[in-house]
Amino acid sequence: MPKDFRATTLERAIGRQLAGWRNERQLSLTEAGQRVGFSSAKLSMMENAVQPSAVLDIMALGYVYKVPASEWQSVVQLSQHAERARTRMLDGSAVLFDPAADLANLVFEATVLRTFTTDFVPPLLQLPDYAHFAVRVDDPYRAALQAAVRDSWSSRLCDKDPLNVQAVFPESVLRPVVGGPRVMRAQLLHLMEMSELESVSLKIVPRGTGAYPAMGVPFTLLSFPHRQHNDVAYFETFIKGEYVEDLDLIEQCTQRFEKLHEAALPEGESLELIAEVIAEL
Repeated sequence: MPKDFRATTLERAIGRQLAGWRNERQLSLTEAGQRVGFSSAKLSMMENAVQPSAVLDIMALGYVYKVPASEWQSVVQLSQHAERARTRMLDGSAVLFDPAADLANLVFEATVLRTFTTDFVPPLLQLPDYAHFAVRVDDPYRAALQAAVRDSWSSRLCDKDPLNVQAVFPESVLRPVVGGPRVMRAQLLHLMEMSELESVSLKIVPRGTGAYPAMGVPFTLLSFPHRQHNDVAYFETFIKGEYVEDLDLIEQCTQRFEKLHEAALPEGESLELIAEVIAEL
């Protein structure tokens, strides 16, 4: 067993799977251990993820329990993946590729960017003063990454084929006076100015809408000019950014964005709402 072993959530899930196999066959730990040649203590530690489950041990359990080959092979693959992930964490190389740091590159390469935010103005459309208070000064790394994304987009505004930006966010984004009235007013005026660009579409989901698709789950979709480059979804928390590239999941994100677009006010009415909020400041 690795020194100071700490099971990942995947390894704990594997342990539950092993326990499920045994329980389905109504075997006690002692009975199962005798059949496979393990001590009941070892089997218990595997099922409770107190120790990692070795590939050969999983194969032995699959054989003894008469589990379909495809099922135990799947668990073996999960075990191998879990071991590699834990090894990377232990040697400090867990972050081999940081999507948050790479996002500016994808923004530069993309032809269409569809973004839905829930708490703040989309980073792409933030002014530096607003961004300073939105990200907060205690997260300079994230602030720098978001600035790089804005710079990447800004560099393409005058292109012959500029990035097409479709932004949707709830009315609640307009209400908090981030950075004070002066900063917030400038930010809202900036939104109105950016919406005049042919390449920018800005729509707001009014607060009277009630529940709507993807509520509370911000995400960004990027599309690219080359057919060899599939769409990519980007999700971010204050801890990390993550790319999603699975085609089925991308389709789900696309459908949700389309429904968000339908739930939002038309562009003209969205701008009128922004103007009303500015007048209230």
